[in-house]
Amino acid sequence: MTPNSEAELADAIASAKTPLRIMGGGTRPVGNPVAGEVLSTSGLSGIELYEPGALTIVAKAGTPVDEIEAALSKENQRLAFEPMDHRSLLGTNGTPTIGGIVAANVSGPRRVQSGACRDHMLGVRFVDGTGTILKNGGRVMKNVTGYDLVKLLTGSYGTLGVLTEVSLKVLPKTDTQATLMIHGLDFPQAVKAMSAALGSPYEVSAAAHMPDMGDGAVTMLRIEGFEQSVAYRAEQLANELATFGEITVETDAGKSAKIWTASRDVAGFENADGDVWRISVKPTDGATIAASLGADQLFMDWGGGLIWAVMPKGTDLRARMNGTPGHATLIRADEATRATLGTFHPELAPVAKISAGLRNKFDPKGILNPGLMT
Repeated sequence: MTPNSEAELADAIASAKTPLRIMGGGTRPVGNPVAGEVLSTSGLSGIELYEPGALTIVAKAGTPVDEIEAALSKENQRLAFEPMDHRSLLGTNGTPTIGGIVAANVSGPRRVQSGACRDHMLGVRFVDGTGTILKNGGRVMKNVTGYDLVKLLTGSYGTLGVLTEVSLKVLPKTDTQATLMIHGLDFPQAVKAMSAALGSPYEVSAAAHMPDMGDGAVTMLRIEGFEQSVAYRAEQLANELATFGEITVETDAGKSAKIWTASRDVAGFENADGDVWRISVKPTDGATIAASLGADQLFMDWGGGLIWAVMPKGTDLRARMNGTPGHATLIRADEATRATLGTFHPELAPVAKISAGLRNKFDPKGILNPGLMT
């Protein structure tokens, strides 16, 4: 089913007697398989309101992200949370939609400075599991009410409601950027260097580390802003981190941007033979976790707080975390591995009870992506 209006979507959900598999652009099939009729939001497309002066944009859930970014670019603005494009990693086609981005709370390297997708949400419209149309929050920053429910829907993977419209805060683009690269650090040194950079006054907007996979380890730090400011801050930061070892600086903005697009999309993992995991931990625990995994390939982002790992097929990565607090999500694996290990990190009993209660409240028939997050 591909409803072309919010009312049609509500009628489809209200009349549904069997499970529904909610789909946006079909680019990110993350989660346990859902046996049900496909309900696509791709027919709900278009920018409904864009006020550059108010730094807000409102779009229907099925609107392609490329369309939104093109409109923002004309006004020298952007989605500051830098959403990842999963297509190369997951080997999928389709078109990323803004509803899919919000439903999965997809956030890129700039999260360490600007926050996650959830932090840029102003309002939502959605249809719950009974077919009721609901709205929460506002269309502009001065009218953000009920913000907790907006955050609840962001990252719920369509299990609480089907998004029909989202309202987001946007930010101006920067003039230029540069990337500092510290060479040859191990995991503990890299996390220390990234922590020092992020704690400095030089406004680092991304911090990632690639261990030695044959070309030498490199720790990357991004600085953005006006040209003279970027040059000054890059020089000062390089001086401050000089004790960590050899540092080179990529001052070409285009080349720097390519570095962070590759980081955002975890380039290099797309053809890896094995399961792909995404681990979220405290940055201070990042080095310990990275060293304990025994991964075939590994990449650290968010100053050590996000770890991407390629593991031998069927490996229970969560067991290798040795009780360290965090969340390990199985991003790419075959159905047998998903069935055995589960996609999402098991919830603690009190949290699981709250989650079940919320699903029962918003989806009493149990038809919206049932089993996706269990």
